[in-house]
Amino acid sequence: MGLFNKIKNMFKDKEIQTTENESNKEVISSDKCDTNTQKVEITKYEKGLTKTRTSFVSNLVNLTNKYKKINEEYFEELEEILIMADIGVNTVMEFMDRLRSRVRQEKIEDTELLKEVIVDELFIIYVNDDVLTSKINYAKEGPTIILFVGVNGVGKTTTIGKLAYNLKNEGKKVLLVGADTFRAGAIEQLNEWSKKIDIDFYSKEEGCDPSSVVYDGIVRAKEENYDVVLIDTAGRLQNKVNLMKELEKMNKVVSSLIEGGTHETLLVIDATTGQNGISQAKNFKEITNITGIVLTKLDGTAKGGIVLAIKEEVNIPVKYIGLGESKEDLQVFDIEKYIYGLFKDFM
Repeated sequence: MGLFNKIKNMFKDKEIQTTENESNKEVISSDKCDTNTQKVEITKYEKGLTKTRTSFVSNLVNLTNKYKKINEEYFEELEEILIMADIGVNTVMEFMDRLRSRVRQEKIEDTELLKEVIVDELFIIYVNDDVLTSKINYAKEGPTIILFVGVNGVGKTTTIGKLAYNLKNEGKKVLLVGADTFRAGAIEQLNEWSKKIDIDFYSKEEGCDPSSVVYDGIVRAKEENYDVVLIDTAGRLQNKVNLMKELEKMNKVVSSLIEGGTHETLLVIDATTGQNGISQAKNFKEITNITGIVLTKLDGTAKGGIVLAIKEEVNIPVKYIGLGESKEDLQVFDIEKYIYGLFKDFM
């Protein structure tokens, strides 16, 4: 059995288990809660990837119907479909080489039999023998410090608010720190989010030194026993030298107060910007240590293949994805749920 069918059967088993639990009123356990949560998350992936699935998978289905036997024309059209899904040229080239190799080795001739191989190979390219984790690197003692970077307009502040909401629901005491002090309205926007989700907020007046905001915010977090500090930073990528100096200064401030320094630096990227988002990832990777990527607005694009391209191009794991506008719609990234949500109508 191939990878996709294993994933599909796993998620179907969870749906069956949920149905059985609901019909048995005496079954009340953490397993039931976990199963229900999994089912909700799977549904969000399915709905959130609808645009990509409708466009991408329908093209793959049409290709399979058009060509019953594998030939060079089939490969060329498949390559074009993958590139149009924003999977990325380099990723697609590597994928096509692997696919051709498996076709030769396994003597596959029928395009219908190739469908599962396509899904398997895309999964393998993402994983690439890496130990991938979408988990936050929480501090063993004291507050966990998470910096957020990203150009203006990608949904950085909104992402911080949504993650704070999720962490609060996990029972964590969270402090939002507005260190994007030069962008008009940035502090106010984050403060509004703090009020909306009833989370504490700290900042200073616009135009003050961002690192001083970070310093005072962390001091407060330590004194008042906060579990997590989420820090909004500037995104002026057009002036990379100044931005690099600013981020370096912030990290030094964090290191002076927190053993081991910053625990996570998450880069927020708007999925609808496609290859431009990958360029942003490369640029930010040059100026600071990015530990994970948050892809926003994945539900708003037909080019959800960017998830695969980003991992291949910059080798940074996607940790969260935005699959809607509400505060509940920031999801921890799960490659299996992603593959299932993307290809459920293909197999």
